[in-house]
Amino acid sequence: RCLHYPNRYCCDKSGNEQEEVALQNASKQIVQTAILQAVQQVSQESQQKEKRAKGSESLQLERGELTKKHEKK
Repeated sequence: RCLHYPNRYCCDKSGNEQEEVALQNASKQIVQTAILQAVQQVSQESQQKEKRAKGSESLQLERGELTKKHEKK
């Protein structure tokens, strides 16, 4: 008989326990993968926003410089 479940035999419990451990490990792996993908997505979105902001700033500077050149003439 099993020490953890007195009404079961050890072979029954160990089979179920192995299955449960495998399911827990698979669940942990799924969660870790989902978290990693979410972090990567947020990082990519942040980088894209920074690039757009820098591109917008440089475009504004170019337009400002062009306007100043036309004003001097």
